[in-house]
Amino acid sequence: MSKAILKHVFPGGNTCQGFYSFYHHMISPDATRIFVIKGGPGVGKSTFMRAIGQAMLDKGFDVEFHCCSSDNGSLDGVVIPALKIALVDGTAPHIVDPKNPGAVDEIIHLGDFWNEPKMRANKEAILQSNTRVGRLFQIAYCSLREAKAIIDEWETYITEAQNFARVNELTVNILKDIGGQITPQFAAAPKSRRLFASAITPKGPETHWPTILQGVTRLYSIQGLPGSGKSTLIGKVAQLAETLGLFTEIYHRPLDPNKLDGVVIPALQLAVVNTGLPFNFNPSQIAGLSVVANVDLSAFLDQAVLQKYATEIAGATERFRAAFNRGSEYIRQAKAEHDVMETYYVPAMDFGAINKKREETLQRILKYAEEMK
Repeated sequence: MSKAILKHVFPGGNTCQGFYSFYHHMISPDATRIFVIKGGPGVGKSTFMRAIGQAMLDKGFDVEFHCCSSDNGSLDGVVIPALKIALVDGTAPHIVDPKNPGAVDEIIHLGDFWNEPKMRANKEAILQSNTRVGRLFQIAYCSLREAKAIIDEWETYITEAQNFARVNELTVNILKDIGGQITPQFAAAPKSRRLFASAITPKGPETHWPTILQGVTRLYSIQGLPGSGKSTLIGKVAQLAETLGLFTEIYHRPLDPNKLDGVVIPALQLAVVNTGLPFNFNPSQIAGLSVVANVDLSAFLDQAVLQKYATEIAGATERFRAAFNRGSEYIRQAKAEHDVMETYYVPAMDFGAINKKREETLQRILKYAEEMK
């Protein structure tokens, strides 16, 4: 029996548009079961989901950990693809409510296991802490909007210098290469799943590409300066796969979710990924992965144009890093304040009762698995 695969992704991210959610792409609405976990900070939602996910992994099921972009150690959800079952954190900022109550979705409210008098004793402190967390995220998102504005300026210099005829020629060659491997299916409604592979977190840029690319054997590694054409190239590959009826996993850029960072075509065991800064990773660390093309779109830039704007590019680079780092720092501060808020909840929780509820939920999932055999 092959070893079960654990995949990490981000279903939401801290972006220039604020918190951006792809929660609706975690699992399809016609799932076997979606458990929506409700409750305050520190009540055990992430631990509840992680323990069930690990138990299913140990039993040989592939599992997805949907990680929290605002807390490096927490989960926003767990998905068991083979069973079409998900556990999802349904609290702010990613508020989730059942769409098909009873038939598919149900709520597990961990607030049923807290001591209300203890909670009310800390009411004012909780309200103040919650307000502070919200304010810190506001500042963080202002900084990320500033970073986006700076990178927009930076891109104008690169775009002017780029030889897009060469980029288009390269793109056509990649599309021909990939297209030659596809047997058209021409599905009536080709499906795609959209998530984040990387995120701006309290610990700075973090990427999960190494876990996402498990099972991928062919990688087109794309690099280049902002404005050199990476997102457009990746988008054209995704469009080709969709046109030919293949399911795709599309991963969006953490700072600007309107742009793409990568596309995975599972049926071909193939991916096209932006492997550059600030979320860069080394594909050689992934077993069984062959880099069939290592493309740097910056190679097509007109050096004379770059030299003309050298001062402006250097300034934009410095200002972008400062704004980006400031945004990440305020996300870190928000996480620290959130940790303070958790200290008011933890003493009020009956974790023994929560553990019992978790075991009951696990047994229900195992029963679904048995019924599907």
